[in-house]
Amino acid sequence: MLSSNLKTVRTDMKTLVKDAQDLFREATSATGEKAELLRTQGLNLLDTALVKAQEVQTAAIQTGKEVAESTDTYVQENPWKAVAISAGVGVLIGMLIARK
Repeated sequence: MLSSNLKTVRTDMKTLVKDAQDLFREATSATGEKAELLRTQGLNLLDTALVKAQEVQTAAIQTGKEVAESTDTYVQENPWKAVAISAGVGVLIGMLIARK
């Protein structure tokens, strides 16, 4: 679910940035009232992009908290398994480093 949300937000962000770039390119050749309208639309698009970026940041922080909480619960319920897993990962990393 989170990955689909992130893909959607990423696509929305790309679209918003592209639209803003197109508006600003058009605004450079326009003058007067049309330029002001295009500038306003561009700023609105950038504000929308900022809101989307904040939503992604909030979702990432929330997911990180959930992962940390579930890891903490697992370690408290299975301390010896956690020690064995940590030791195994440490040995694998040590072997990989020693090979270089």
